[in-house]
Amino acid sequence: MSHQSNDILKILILHGPNLDMLGSRDPKFYGRLTLDKLNKKIREKAKKLNVSVKIHQFNSEEKIIKTLHRQRKICDGVVINPAAFTHYSYAIRDAIELIKIPVVEVHLSNIYEREDFREISVTKDVCIHQIYGKKENSYLEGMEYLVNYLLKENKNN
Repeated sequence: MSHQSNDILKILILHGPNLDMLGSRDPKFYGRLTLDKLNKKIREKAKKLNVSVKIHQFNSEEKIIKTLHRQRKICDGVVINPAAFTHYSYAIRDAIELIKIPVVEVHLSNIYEREDFREISVTKDVCIHQIYGKKENSYLEGMEYLVNYLLKENKNN
């Protein structure tokens, strides 16, 4: 989606399964923030970046895919934490690939320093970038990376 310089960028934030339980999960991996507090930080960052954010959390693979499909013509880019789906959902991978807008994959924990199965990301290769292991800052840095990417892309068009 190409924007005029006065248009505000629209970013979709997608939280995957079990992220609605933040605050109850192991703080060593996930930090201490609840999802509401994380979303508040995301909205604050969006304001600083002068972008609009739409935030969803789904425990369902189908809802994540349907949201990616629906939002592809509305949003300029996506920051997604596919959570457990990262490691095996070729359906979400295919949805990311087909929407043809930039997607940044983020993870609260360092997926490469946990159980062996978490080291595999089937979604990483269809995303423009991956940020992990920085708790809530993974999302905030992911947003910043995406916005810079979009601004650079718009400048080149």
